[in-house]
Amino acid sequence: MTDPGTRPADDWWRSAVVYQVYPRSFADADGDGTGDLNGIRARLPYLADLGVDALWISPWYPSPLLDGGYDVSDYRGINPDFGTLADADALIAEAHALGLRILIDLVPNHCSWEHPWFKAALAAGKGSPERDLFWFRDGVDGRPPTNWPATFGGGAWQQIDDGQWYLHMFDISQPDWNWDHPKVIEEFDSILRFWFDRGIDGFRIDVADSMAKDATLPDVPVKDGRPTQDKYVGNPFYDQPGVHTIHQRWRAIADEYAGTPEGPRVFVAEAWLSPPERLAQYVRPNELHSAFNFDALRASWDAKDQREVIDRSTGSLWAVGAPATWVLSNHDTIRHRTRYGRSLQDALEGAGVVATDLELGLRRARAAALLELALPGGAYIYQGDELGLPEVEDLPEEVLDDPVWERSGHTNRGRDGCRVPIPWSGAEPPYGFGPGEGQPWLPQPADWAPLTAEAQVGDPNSHHSLYTAALRIRRDHAELGEGRLTWDEDAPADVLSFTRGSFRCVTNFGAAPTPLPPYDELLLTSTAIVDGQLPPDATAWLTF
Repeated sequence: MTDPGTRPADDWWRSAVVYQVYPRSFADADGDGTGDLNGIRARLPYLADLGVDALWISPWYPSPLLDGGYDVSDYRGINPDFGTLADADALIAEAHALGLRILIDLVPNHCSWEHPWFKAALAAGKGSPERDLFWFRDGVDGRPPTNWPATFGGGAWQQIDDGQWYLHMFDISQPDWNWDHPKVIEEFDSILRFWFDRGIDGFRIDVADSMAKDATLPDVPVKDGRPTQDKYVGNPFYDQPGVHTIHQRWRAIADEYAGTPEGPRVFVAEAWLSPPERLAQYVRPNELHSAFNFDALRASWDAKDQREVIDRSTGSLWAVGAPATWVLSNHDTIRHRTRYGRSLQDALEGAGVVATDLELGLRRARAAALLELALPGGAYIYQGDELGLPEVEDLPEEVLDDPVWERSGHTNRGRDGCRVPIPWSGAEPPYGFGPGEGQPWLPQPADWAPLTAEAQVGDPNSHHSLYTAALRIRRDHAELGEGRLTWDEDAPADVLSFTRGSFRCVTNFGAAPTPLPPYDELLLTSTAIVDGQLPPDATAWLTF
């Protein structure tokens, strides 16, 4: 394998640390309570100082925001709540000037019911060419065409006034594109080039395993009395062979830009697929560049489970020449500080329904950050991870915005708890999120003053300083980033220890302190070392 230190700059993505910005909740420049592009621009120096390599910006397109922007009504514009195309151009240029690359979201499985093509399909009627761009079908004896379930709850088909049904694998407001139609294929070719030509460095592909459907529309098996949402092999709407043809086409378009100053454009896949061998098919040399390792996000806080996930993920990805891409939290999952403060069976449950030890969660979150950033490959940081933010589990019901809340019949509070706006400064809400005292679109907790960026930047003991130090060491240490690891097989059963050249990472998952192995220099620890012992729920970086 090529030494990571000798790889060309075009391969930056193989070891990049990427910071996810959820634009509604990052920073508000105009004081309307909603984050915007000029707010992001104002905070670019903060991100550069943090030490990340790139930003991934969640959907910034025009949208009714019925699913946080993942219901796109115009793929070539900017949501007026966030700014303008000129603001986006300025953001891209200013980020590049600071050495930061820009990835944006592509949402190819579905659009908004406000998209002009879907509105035209509704108006055109049965059998029209306009309806062929989506999945319109007649029902069967008054029932939907299939028993397919929607991810956000309920069935995946919605009946309209003329009796036909349209497919929406997510919310009712998000009709699925028909990727068997050449016009859809050509439209997304054009969308890719539109943004590549404006200078973005790549796309994160939303539900990258979902665009292709089995056109025979078979039912899915019933499990525990309900149609299954399992992504079993042969599922008619997930991981169909046709998705690979789409990705290969996109890879060819991205590679067209190899001769530009920014270098070839890149893709990262969101595909919740297990085992890792299935996910690896998405990052073969002629497909997408990388994919999130969600098995790591879902792994329990346990040395054995963590090692198994690391081994299977890296092994399957290295077999196809792709790097691993690690992630602890994102806009769809409970923040890992909260998740790690729970038992395994409760870790991914909904807000407010299980007991959580946030101090335990914070210790583990610090340890997990160093473990993640020491692993081979790239890593993603969700906004607020670097501040140690917990999930907000007591949002008033009247402010809940996630469609999961309604689609579940008010039984699942959804994902709003990880989307609460970032606290930047001050002693009370809105914590500098925007100018003035106006409250943001989701309320912030009254006890977040110690978690603001202002309170943490420069404090050597803060969560932010841990991330800053780790990213500096990672950037300066040639043996981190892409590469391989070697397990230290003499480590205790509850300890994960691996080496990468002269670098060693040790994480104590056990209940008792453990002696550190011999070392030359203690680079960084998530918790203070006591008498040469690494405390429980802690990680140390060493050289030897």
